[in-house]
Amino acid sequence: MDDTTVAAPDRAVIAAPHRELLDQVLDKWSLQVLDELCDRTLRFNELRRAIPLVTQKSLTTTLRRLERNGMVERVVTGTRPLAVEYRIAPLGKSLQGLIDALLAWTTETMPGVERARATFDAAADD
Repeated sequence: MDDTTVAAPDRAVIAAPHRELLDQVLDKWSLQVLDELCDRTLRFNELRRAIPLVTQKSLTTTLRRLERNGMVERVVTGTRPLAVEYRIAPLGKSLQGLIDALLAWTTETMPGVERARATFDAAADD
């Protein structure tokens, strides 16, 4: 089986297109952007305030990538001055349950991860 083929439906294989999409949806800022937009439509600067550590360049890149993948919609409003809003698209909304599950999983497992890291780091220091 080459890198672009997919196995039978009963066994999922992460082929190149799947990896690319997962990389783009699960990257450093995309989950936070999608999580924010699942709640409400936001303008660019509102998103920046909601995610204070993201740079303008990173947020722009993230929004463009999410828009290209159909996860986010960019809407230019007819108000004066013109404004751009971002909202979750139906494809992006379909991720909300998965995002919530991932965030819950990280909250639940973080104490165990921290213990494992401490154990590993202590062993590495010996």
